[in-house]
Amino acid sequence: MQKRTLVIALILFALFALAGSGAHAAAQATLPTPPQPPPPPSRYIVTYVDVAPASESQALNLLKGYRDASRREDGNVRADILQQIGRPGQFLIIEEWRDEAAFKAHRSAAHVTQFHEKLTPLRITAYDERVHTNFAVAPHGAVPANAVLVVTHVDVVPNGLPRAREALNSQVEHTRKETGNVRFDVHQGMRMNHFTVVEVWRDDRAREAHITAAHTKTYRETLRDTAIDGSPYDERLYRLVQ
Repeated sequence: MQKRTLVIALILFALFALAGSGAHAAAQATLPTPPQPPPPPSRYIVTYVDVAPASESQALNLLKGYRDASRREDGNVRADILQQIGRPGQFLIIEEWRDEAAFKAHRSAAHVTQFHEKLTPLRITAYDERVHTNFAVAPHGAVPANAVLVVTHVDVVPNGLPRAREALNSQVEHTRKETGNVRFDVHQGMRMNHFTVVEVWRDDRAREAHITAAHTKTYRETLRDTAIDGSPYDERLYRLVQ
């Protein structure tokens, strides 16, 4: 009798154990998947480089070498060189890095040190490097050969930032729908009230149509009300260096 009772008890224990493990497994299966942390923010670097006109060719070769070496680095998304239209000694470097770590690694690369050593004697102003995060950046396509690029620095008073952000968002929405627009990106500086706007237009005719559009006039007037010294009108026209 005792043996039979023991067998029954062992069977019941096993059944309860199986039921418990099944319930535990079911509970685990129904638990929500924890949210994945967002990826580290990209870094967008906009750098102004001014050299003596007589050094244009030498500087251009150095900039191309820097661009090509940067593109081969791990963590580089893109690196472009722009030359200002009508001012041959003035250049712009636009870079995108996967995250802050990739950008820091880039800064310590040997080719970057060599680039600065050779460029410094040619410069007539400081190497003006500005670090940004994403405000409104769309996927990039190819830039047409005759494209006109426009880069504008926007600097607004801190208490005007909400209104400026609304104006920038509205301009992004309207401009990207315009005929002839290839790109209209906004990068936000590490100081939150600073922005760099990068535009790419199929040709100058498309750009001229854009600057006379009603939404562009509204955008400029709104920014002017929040700007420091009218900086939204500091637009510079460039060609992409191939």
